[in-house]
Amino acid sequence: MQKVEQCRSNCRGDAGASCRGTNIYPDSRQISSNDVVDVKIVYQSKRLIILLKKFCSNPTAKLNITNIQRRNKLKKTIRYPIPRLLIFLFLALPIQALFAEEIVNQEPGIAQEITAIIAAKQHPYLMLSNFPNRTEDLESLYRLSNHQLLWLGNADAEKNITEALNLLANAAIDGLNPKNYDAEALRQKSQAALKLKPDSYKELALYDTALSISLLRFLHDLNYGRVNPQGINFNLKLREKKLIDLPLLIKNSLTQNTLPQLPLSVEPKLKQYQKLKQALASYRELAVKAPSFKMEIKETLRPGGSHPQIPELRRFLTIIGDLPEDNTVIDPEKSSLYTDAIATGVKKYQKRHGITADGDIGKGSVAALNVPLGYRVTQIELAMERLRWLPELNVGTSIIVNIPAFQLWAFEAIDQKDANIINMRVVVGKALKTQTPVLMAEMHFIDFMPYWNVPYSIIKNEILPKLIQNNNYLDKENMEMVSVFRDGEKPTVLNQEAMNLLKEGKLRVRQRPGKKNALGKVKFIFPNKDDVYLHDTPANALFSKSRRDFSHGCVRVADPQKLAEFALKNQDSWNAETIQLAMNTPKMQRVILKKPIPVLFFYTTAFFDQYDNLEFYPDIYGHDAVLLEALSKPDDLSDQSLFISTNSTQEAPIKIIK
Repeated sequence: MQKVEQCRSNCRGDAGASCRGTNIYPDSRQISSNDVVDVKIVYQSKRLIILLKKFCSNPTAKLNITNIQRRNKLKKTIRYPIPRLLIFLFLALPIQALFAEEIVNQEPGIAQEITAIIAAKQHPYLMLSNFPNRTEDLESLYRLSNHQLLWLGNADAEKNITEALNLLANAAIDGLNPKNYDAEALRQKSQAALKLKPDSYKELALYDTALSISLLRFLHDLNYGRVNPQGINFNLKLREKKLIDLPLLIKNSLTQNTLPQLPLSVEPKLKQYQKLKQALASYRELAVKAPSFKMEIKETLRPGGSHPQIPELRRFLTIIGDLPEDNTVIDPEKSSLYTDAIATGVKKYQKRHGITADGDIGKGSVAALNVPLGYRVTQIELAMERLRWLPELNVGTSIIVNIPAFQLWAFEAIDQKDANIINMRVVVGKALKTQTPVLMAEMHFIDFMPYWNVPYSIIKNEILPKLIQNNNYLDKENMEMVSVFRDGEKPTVLNQEAMNLLKEGKLRVRQRPGKKNALGKVKFIFPNKDDVYLHDTPANALFSKSRRDFSHGCVRVADPQKLAEFALKNQDSWNAETIQLAMNTPKMQRVILKKPIPVLFFYTTAFFDQYDNLEFYPDIYGHDAVLLEALSKPDDLSDQSLFISTNSTQEAPIKIIK
């Protein structure tokens, strides 16, 4: 009679009773008659597992499979009891180890070795040896092949391995690091692995699983990114569910001989991403071929002036595509004149780098010109990484603010060619004190002639000191104290008691609608935990500046009427005239949108504008540095941080109060 496996030392039974390495035998003298299971000796562990599952769901019940015996019409039956302790042994085992078909019915060999590697969640061939966050995918992948070899031991082994290794080695094409996928180490081991004998089970399994883990890591990083955005304060929405089955993709690509096309199946489909991918290849080439350039000036250089580095500047602008070749210039390498033609190229460069495009070369322009092209490559890579974090975006109307660009784009269709796009300048939060957060939300309503409900931080730090010096400050600024923010609330009279309540945060301040209102004539509201929004402003002069981080965190828009027309385009009774009227009526009016509009406050320092110009922006909040630091410590991203269904910390939906 076959010996039952020695129970694990850590298994637990009823009331904490423990089993310490006891050998369990089917001996009826060791147990009571109540603990009886009729089992068919068919040497198929699957059936035993099914029975044990039923028994585990009701441990006090007996199992009897006489009906199963009759159905299978087997001749030999043996009746023996199994102690309940064995049931708890199975309960104590990990589900994956307990119920995996391959574990309970496998002969010593490849399947056993592969199963052991998966269970260990650690691989000696890999730089990042632990792979707990890819274990589920690895198990799913090998389950598709009955836990047999995927890469070795078949006629196409060398071709498939070479193609897979090429994908890993060329990860840089997608802005990823080939070292994170052990591309070179696996290539060095490949020839020896291909020559292994069929009975070298452990060595075969080690190489096969190492290549599978690396490919899973590469595809997962390419699709979802390498960093959890929530961990670096990018408050993006989680994905609702998995839309890509990576193990099945790999298995099918092997079957259909389409391995080289795997990256195209998982990379982001956004046109912005595809354009950045092309630009990455171009800038990598430029970084290698273009001569180093570092300009030095003592004072602002204007068109018509001279500078000894003009030939270098001309060459640099031509190489990066901002200045066309001009064959009419005689001996350009010797001319130090800063011509209008060169100034045109400088203006294009300035515009693409967030600088006032006036052609004057001052300190800001020199600083941008002197940034190495290798760093521009890094900016593109970081931009591609951030786009991988985005869940599936709405294909219809959307509003996007790129914070370091100080720009807003409103799309009729976010990724549709020739779609109507509205673009305008914005003012964002101050870099050092009140940064505008990265977020995803939905615009639900618009307030015309809004009240400004002043945040307590502004009351404490700005209003109270002025109010203490001047009792008329609130009247001067068209402000009032109220108990709560709501329509029709009567203002509180200013006296010492009210001042004390205001200091304690028990009274609030709001600014009435009007010319002085900090929100201007319209406020676009998309409920979010940071309580920020888009709005008009009376301080229009700030939009003329190239760097526009002046707000307390909300985003001021340069053309609020145009944005209101965009948001209310399909809303009954709303058009340019009615919007203009609402923006000049003294009383506040709230409009509920029939269809919410997705809003994205994003942060990327490399971005293609609507004219297909690649623009680079200063890292005003230092987010690039934070992301680079996170990427310097490679790790497997957990699926639990990506999907709503597996993440219990996802915020509850924000209620919309109409």
